[in-house]
Amino acid sequence: MSDQFSNAQQIRKPAATSKGGIVAAQSRKAAEIGAGILADGGDCVDAVIATTFALGVLEPWMSGIGGGGAMVLYRARDNHYEVIDYGMRAPRGIRLEDYPLTGDGAVSDLFPWPRVKDDRNLHGAGSVAVPGVVAGMEEAHRRHAKMPWAELLSPAVALAGKGLGVDWWTTLMIASVAADLRRYPASAAAYLKDGLPPSAQWSIKADIRLPQDRLKATLAQLAARGPRDFYEGDLAHGIAADIQAGGGVLSAEDLASFRAHVRTPLEILYRGGKVYATPELTCGPTLAHALRLLQQNLTAARGAPDASAYAAYAAALQSAYRERLQDMGDADGRRALGAEYLAPSCTTHFSIVDREGNMAAVTQTLLSTFGSKFVTPQSGITMNNGIMWFDPTAGGPNSLAPGKRCLTNYTPVLAQAADGRRLAVGASGGRRILPAVTQMLSFVMDYGMDLDSAIHQPRIDASEGAVVIGDARLPAQVQSELRTRFDYETAHIQTLPMKFACPSAVLREGETNSGAVEIFQPWGDAVAEG
Repeated sequence: MSDQFSNAQQIRKPAATSKGGIVAAQSRKAAEIGAGILADGGDCVDAVIATTFALGVLEPWMSGIGGGGAMVLYRARDNHYEVIDYGMRAPRGIRLEDYPLTGDGAVSDLFPWPRVKDDRNLHGAGSVAVPGVVAGMEEAHRRHAKMPWAELLSPAVALAGKGLGVDWWTTLMIASVAADLRRYPASAAAYLKDGLPPSAQWSIKADIRLPQDRLKATLAQLAARGPRDFYEGDLAHGIAADIQAGGGVLSAEDLASFRAHVRTPLEILYRGGKVYATPELTCGPTLAHALRLLQQNLTAARGAPDASAYAAYAAALQSAYRERLQDMGDADGRRALGAEYLAPSCTTHFSIVDREGNMAAVTQTLLSTFGSKFVTPQSGITMNNGIMWFDPTAGGPNSLAPGKRCLTNYTPVLAQAADGRRLAVGASGGRRILPAVTQMLSFVMDYGMDLDSAIHQPRIDASEGAVVIGDARLPAQVQSELRTRFDYETAHIQTLPMKFACPSAVLREGETNSGAVEIFQPWGDAVAEG
């Protein structure tokens, strides 16, 4: 249906530049909160924590304390890179036999697993995995933060007190899953009005808001009692009770035993520089495959990629995805990604640099839009549907099993180019994340682009098997070359459904920082401190 969109419309979103710190996020309001923390003397990690909790309030369909994620950090004083992994796990009491197959084929043409009775692995309390975001923030705070925990959560508490603002984007995101939100009373109460999506009003003075009183109380309690209350305190017991009352198996013991893990980044040599990516059950290993092929088959130059370069992108990405399908799941010797890349998901990514040169690339997710669609009645938390990532058939490396780690397709990375510039980048967009991150790295490291040029450079997507999707803004010669070599389709950039991922990036050159976000993301901005 892309033939209905304007061919003349032009969209631009200039990169921000500053000697101070910058936060680039999918929500301008969340980025402003993070930038405010930097302006108050906070470290990059302080801004990560404040931005994380703010995003969970502002865009609850993407991420929140009911989800999981990972971050890659650069500590300038020590010239040190590290990964904090807080990906989700299956509850220990989960049983494969509680997810019987219907025999009706796959869930959809995009989701490879066979359908489970009542879609128990897709939505509802039975789809909830052990969430990791709070543990991730706990570990980051313990290792690097300068400001008190409660102070970093206070902006999110205040935001929740104001309620979720309703504009056309809010309405669109809620409407996209309203049929499932209606299944669960606490979810319907949180996000619907009379069982329907809320509508933004025409009046310029209209201010429609959905109350978030339970979430506000939960965040205030978390701020006062500290992060372990989420896993070991009254909050943990309330979460477990709500999920079990809803038919799930997540227990207080599952929460109490959960910890984030500090890992050594995957170090990828590329074009005289280095790329630092998340290892194991993320897209980092797949990124390494794609970059290896690009280094062999793409000739670096100044300017912009030509037709042969885009063909190299497509070939490298398709090869990387083929390898990914062969070896997947949380099993010994097979910790790489596989068929989960086919499933659409909703995620948030933000990147931060402070005035000292510390950097962070942070990706967090509930997996599907609004995750499990299940809001815990006592605490008002929108929970993930991490069980969706497991194969409900027995005997495979990614088959559902107690305590197993969830597969993820996020790809937060840090990089140092041969010219000394440092980049933090990642994206939201499910299976489309890897192509976006790969090309953003190439634009900066192969072609010497600044962030303003890189974020406006048209991209391709090659995550749908044999099909290559090209941005309609690509030059005719590029599109002609791709059409001769691949099963090629053209798409316009748009907000929903996304045909390309939404990257957010920051770049440091000397003592000057810049930040940029995807131009078609309606809320996203890069915000400089002060």
